[in-house]
Amino acid sequence: MKSLPEKTIERLSVYRRTLLNCLSRGKEYIYSHELAQLHNITAVQVRRDLMLIGYSTTLKKGYDLKALVDLIGEILDSPTGLNVAVVGIGNLGRAITAYFKGKRSRLQIVAAFDTDPEKINRVISGVKCYSMNDLQQIIDQKNISIGILTVPPDHASKVAEALVVGGIEGILNYTSVPVNVSSDIVLENYDMTTSLEKVAYYVKQQF
Repeated sequence: MKSLPEKTIERLSVYRRTLLNCLSRGKEYIYSHELAQLHNITAVQVRRDLMLIGYSTTLKKGYDLKALVDLIGEILDSPTGLNVAVVGIGNLGRAITAYFKGKRSRLQIVAAFDTDPEKINRVISGVKCYSMNDLQQIIDQKNISIGILTVPPDHASKVAEALVVGGIEGILNYTSVPVNVSSDIVLENYDMTTSLEKVAYYVKQQF
């Protein structure tokens, strides 16, 4: 399969969460307009996304939820699974770790890193916290390929560089400072302040 558009990948992840919720309630089939309504998009967009991953149905009762969840899993998930580390286990790092624990069997947070002696060698939100001095050793030992940055902004660039040197292949940056890495590293900069200000802007327009 060709590389999918970024927005399609994001929507597939969201679709899967919704479909799993529907399955847990005993629902077995869903129409494109139902899925679209749940995500405030058009049914045409849903059908386009599913056509891109080669899924369609001739059933008058809609899409088979289980089959669609399995197909999205084949596309989004690594066959062997991927291990993740959280760097900076403060309030945000703890919240992310606790929230994500057990959500995906093939994507697991297996380690945390911090410089605070009070946190090192403790299990926090179900994950052991290691010293930053052991970063490369633990990355190798636990075969970690993705790092989540939740460190103070002034440490973001230095920590990102250490992750790359340690062998990390992808970084999700939750700090307010964009980090720059080589083009072979998958990087996602997520700025919560910008997202909140975006929502606030559109709320303001309604007055």
